[in-house]
Amino acid sequence: MLDLNRLKALHAVAVYGSVGAAADALMVTPSAVSQQLAKLERETGATLLERNGRGVRLTDAAGLLADHAERILALVETAEADFEALRGEVVGRLSIGAFPTAARGLLPQALRLLQERHPDLGLRLHEREPERQLREVSRGELDLAVIQDWMNRPMAVPDGLSRAVLFDDLADVVLPAGHPLADRAEIELSELSGDRWISGSPGTVCHDWLVYTLRAAELEPEITCMADEYPTQLALVAAGQGCAIVPRLGRGAFPEGVRAVALLPRPTRRIYAVWRSDAARRPAIRAAVDALRAASADLPSPAETG
Repeated sequence: MLDLNRLKALHAVAVYGSVGAAADALMVTPSAVSQQLAKLERETGATLLERNGRGVRLTDAAGLLADHAERILALVETAEADFEALRGEVVGRLSIGAFPTAARGLLPQALRLLQERHPDLGLRLHEREPERQLREVSRGELDLAVIQDWMNRPMAVPDGLSRAVLFDDLADVVLPAGHPLADRAEIELSELSGDRWISGSPGTVCHDWLVYTLRAAELEPEITCMADEYPTQLALVAAGQGCAIVPRLGRGAFPEGVRAVALLPRPTRRIYAVWRSDAARRPAIRAAVDALRAASADLPSPAETG
């Protein structure tokens, strides 16, 4: 009889392409993954890995078994979800991912609510960028993720995932206090022609969105500073290095020397939870979504944070 943990190890190698990467995903050592695969080879009587330069590759037999393993693991998850639903108890472990500002501005309250309501549920939070979260939820490495996308540039959610909208988060342009438009109540993006910009790293959701949004407004972005943390961006704005568009969720207190001004039209990102549809019956998933909605409802209103 095939051992489920050994199938999980093989599936992880097939997904991530190496023993080391599989070990990182499973949060075990590479030696532990290798041992599981060696035992699986003895169980099946087939060679599963072959040397390929400095790495390894799956044999045809391993590829076939990995395909079956994916279906088996999905069935096991469905069975676990159905069993938990039958019991109606919020128990077990729940692995949650969140992008940085949600991890700071939303998850602390949501996790506190979950612990108060369901003390037998074990929780683990991982800070991740949205695209990585979608991959990890699809693969079963995360049970649930808090994702963002922008209303003018929505993100595709893979098949097999369900989602629930939590709230909409407004963003403002943040200017040095000495900027000619810093004392305005609101401005249009086109009025910032010729300004320098501060953004996240290339390839991140926020960097790509900023470039897309500026070009849609017929502004060619001159990005002079790139920093992924909003407090760092705000510090750079205060130092006169450019302006930035910063959402309100989790951005924290402003340093001296910066001003937030409303943009027209209002940049808005949608915050939502995603989970595997096969696991939707798990009481823990439903409890987490309820806690996230309750924490979202407790966030300050736009008027209070603007």
